[in-house]
Amino acid sequence: MLSSLHIENIAVIERADISFDRGFNVLTGETGAGKSIVIDAISAILGERTYRDVIRTGSDKAFVSAVFENIPALSWFEENHVPYEEELLISREITVDGKNTCRVNSQPVSVSVLRQLGILLINIHGQHDSQQLFDEQTHIRFLDAFASDSDALFDYQAVYREVLRVREEIERLSMDESEKQRRMEMLRYQIAELERAELTAGEDEALESKRKLLQNSEKLMNGLVDAYTALYGDEDSHGATAMAEDAQYALSRIAKYDERLESLYALVKDLSFRISDCAEQLRDFKDEFAYSEEDLESIESRLDTLHKLKRKYGATCADMLGFLENAKQELSQIEFADEHKQELEAELAKAEKVAYEKAKQLHKLRLDAAKELEQRILTELEQLDMPKVQFCVQFTECALCTQGIDEVRFLMSANIGEALKPMSKVASGGELARIMLAMKNVLAEQDAVATLIFDEVDAGVSGRAAQKVAEKLHSLAETKQVLCVTHLPQIAAMADCHMLISKATHDGRTFTSVTTLDFEGRTNEIARIIGGVNITDTTRQSAAEMLKH
Repeated sequence: MLSSLHIENIAVIERADISFDRGFNVLTGETGAGKSIVIDAISAILGERTYRDVIRTGSDKAFVSAVFENIPALSWFEENHVPYEEELLISREITVDGKNTCRVNSQPVSVSVLRQLGILLINIHGQHDSQQLFDEQTHIRFLDAFASDSDALFDYQAVYREVLRVREEIERLSMDESEKQRRMEMLRYQIAELERAELTAGEDEALESKRKLLQNSEKLMNGLVDAYTALYGDEDSHGATAMAEDAQYALSRIAKYDERLESLYALVKDLSFRISDCAEQLRDFKDEFAYSEEDLESIESRLDTLHKLKRKYGATCADMLGFLENAKQELSQIEFADEHKQELEAELAKAEKVAYEKAKQLHKLRLDAAKELEQRILTELEQLDMPKVQFCVQFTECALCTQGIDEVRFLMSANIGEALKPMSKVASGGELARIMLAMKNVLAEQDAVATLIFDEVDAGVSGRAAQKVAEKLHSLAETKQVLCVTHLPQIAAMADCHMLISKATHDGRTFTSVTTLDFEGRTNEIARIIGGVNITDTTRQSAAEMLKH
């Protein structure tokens, strides 16, 4: 459960510390006081998307942290290498440059990884969620969540993915005859052109290196001659080889007189051998080096051919050889496409048969779950002051798709004698809120999430219905921690913990504060909700009676 929340510089909240109760927590306050900002702050520590404009004006960053208690050893901790503790600390910092720093038990995590944890901790339900009931595409997800048999759906979807794979392969092979001939001619031309080139891997790099050598042949030869002459000498001068040999001879005659000269003699002798060896290598390189204009022209011609081929088939000889291999494989597949297609069609028939059997099993599970869901929802709605409502789950068979062979939609009738119709045509805002609350209450039994947040889901609800909604939320809070932002006195009066969100202006700046109310504070706040600006002894007395009741 969510134990405490710390907020810094989020919108009009400069700093706030909020402690939450284990049961039913209610947040009230004037419109615009900042109730939704508290929910936004909770969303932030759950990894939901935030924008830098949430940062309070004049601040360079915003910060939110939350403490959760009695957290089970979720597999998320091991999967993300975060140390598990029963008391969980989550923090998130948002800076004006758009950067987010998220930590779980002091361990840095990404926003996406934090979001994976967030959905395991808290379920937030707002007015927008009720509108989801108008979207019939979501109804099958509600039913599957209630059925809580995800293995059957996963098994079906694994088989269906194989069906899609085979279908795509057949479609790829199913080209008309003229297109087939055009493609085969193109492939044959490309294969012939590349085979005529007789490419070898790395050929282009080797030719480029050799061309560079030949283009600088005169400089190269002059350098070799100069270096060889310097080491070996010529008619006009002694080279380094002869001079080193002279030095070696001179030292050999006197080395016996001093130990230090013996070591110098050894060094010069080694140096003499090395210089002589270098001179011989230079001579061999010079004698072997051959250059002709024909060689350079031949290399230039070959590189030009390769350049033209590269524009069509790849950036290197290795890439072009890969293109050639792929072209040969594709040509072979097209030439034998009819035989391969027949094999795939037989494979598809088997895969579709297995998928259809899996889909029928899934359909049966959904039918059984739908009957139970209908009864549970009707029971919940009766408790929410909707005893005359009719509700049913309608199935329509469809072709194999990601969800099986079922199209599911919820139908209802708000009044006796009225035909069942889609929710979008018969449900008011208040009815939608109660239907969604009924679903949340039913689904909560299968949901391991310990905390539920309801953000102004009481829109369009009043009077007796409001009292029923309040009682249902309080009942839900017996097994879950419930946080509710509300404008209804009936709901506020049922709270185990009542927090007031208030706004004030100081020195030209707006500040929002959060206060946990005692009995007197709750009486005054509920009286304000009942009577507005005109709070009288009568409204206070009514508020006190609601609290005592």
